[in-house]
Parts: sequence; C-alpha cells; structure tokens
Amino acid sequence: MAHVTYAASPDEIADVRAYWEELGLPGLIDVHTHFMPQRVLDKVWAYFDALGEGVWPITYRQAEADRVGLLRRFGVVRYTSLLYPHKPGMAEWLNGWAAEFADAHDDCLHSATFYPERGAEGYVAAAISSGARVFKAHLQVGGYDPRDPLLDGVWGALADAGVPAVVHCGSGPEEGPFTGPGPFSEVLRAHPRLKAVVAHAGTPEYSEFLDLAERYEGVHLDTTMVFTEFTERLAPFPPEEVPRLKALEDRILLGSDFPNIPYPYVHQLQCLADLGLGEGWLRSVLYGNGARLFSV
Repeated sequence: MAHVTYAASPDEIADVRAYWEELGLPGLIDVHTHFMPQRVLDKVWAYFDALGEGVWPITYRQAEADRVGLLRRFGVVRYTSLLYPHKPGMAEWLNGWAAEFADAHDDCLHSATFYPERGAEGYVAAAISSGARVFKAHLQVGGYDPRDPLLDGVWGALADAGVPAVVHCGSGPEEGPFTGPGPFSEVLRAHPRLKAVVAHAGTPEYSEFLDLAERYEGVHLDTTMVFTEFTERLAPFPPEEVPRLKALEDRILLGSDFPNIPYPYVHQLQCLADLGLGEGWLRSVLYGNGARLFSV
C-alpha cells in the first residue's frame, strides 16, 4: 500500500496555535502522544493499515524528527513518548529507548512502561529513580489483568512516588479480556492514591470512568480522540454527561494520539472548544492541568 508523507501547511500550524494563543496560554501540554523505536512504530502503523484503505489513515506518517518539529511548531510545549509492551521481556528495553529519547528532547516528558512479569517492580523503580515522569499501561494491547499480583508492587511504587500512569482501560476500539471499568477499579480500590490518567476518557464506558474520577481524586481523564467525528461515529459521548466534564475541570487533560490519528491535529481542539464549557475550562484542559500534574 502506497503512503504519502504528510506535510503540515502554514495554515494548519496557525490554526492550532490560534487556540492557545487566543486563550493567553504559553502553549499546549499533550499527555497522549507516541514516540517509539521505528520498527515498533512500523508495526503499529501496519496494524492500522491492515484495517483497510481509508479506515484509519495515519495522518502524520513522518520521520521522527519531522514529527517532533511539527509538535513544536504547533506550540506543544510538553508531550509524551508513550509506548507499551505486548509480551514479557519487552518493557525494560522500551524504557531504555524512552529514556534516551527524553534525554535528547527536553520538551518530552520522560515516559516508561511495564508488563506483568518477574522483575517489573525493580525496573519500574529504576525508571522512577532515573526521572520517569509518566508511565503507560495498555490493557487491551498487552492483554493482561491489571490486578495481576506481579503488578501490585508496580502500582504501589507509582502511587508512592506520585508518578502518573496513562492507562488504556476502556473497551474501545476493541474489547479485551481485562478492559472496562471493573478490573481497573479494583486496582484503584487497592491503591487509592494512584495518579491515573484514563486514556480516551474510558471510551466507550464514559459514564463509568467519570464515576471513578469523581470517587478518586487521583483519577484524570484524557481527551484522546473523544468528541471527534471519527469517534462520535463509533462511540458517541453521551450529551447528558458533558456537565460532569465541567465539574471535573481540574481532572481533564488534553490528549491527541499524535501521530496515529486519522484527521488533522486541530480537529481535536475544535471539538473541545465546541463543547461550550468556557475559556477557563479550555485553559485548564489544554495547559493548566497538565502543568500542575507534571510540575511544568
């Protein structure tokens, strides 16, 4: 399948920048972006390509340096290199790569990951000691139970250190054996101080994950792909739940899934503004909450 390398236009860059400039912000903090070893990223892109032509096109299919440069031109002042293993023996290697990436890009929040395996508690502790500021857990791709005893010490270490974990625990886009609010709610019950960022706001179980955010002050929701035309076709956000987003203003974080999104980056910002929750809410979501969570 032939692919065209994307080149952002000056108009697109200006449109993204207008959202934060008009709010008087210093830029955007995007807690859900992906940078990973190229051969791993190639496999991720191949997965989306295999869905069929036009089903999930990768908008920002660019070289790594071009993707970093584009985020900077958009005005994204902090972003993540979220990566995730799907088998034992992979996480520690990914953490080494992510540490090197963060060393080379000081605007990237040093990211790390883990898998339920012997030694996980040790390499997570080592990553925290070396400066990791955010972890990624992907229950769908990893296919693991977050309640696995091999992870109890991991969740405990993250809670003790106050290091957030971005957790893909919702059942979208495909249900897994341990997705949905049930398994992860038990993790939170065992580790109530855990700072967790529920990826994609828990798509499609939005209401249930809003419940968890209201119950646990450390639970946040990221906006990744939520409210966009793409997701609204598949798992629409319930209109009656929008007021709860306003009430949780200090716990909603901008996420995009860049570069693996099937539309321009600005579309996510447009959809957040279209919720009509006010400029103060947008300031919190686009920058303020991330700045506080990560001490930017």
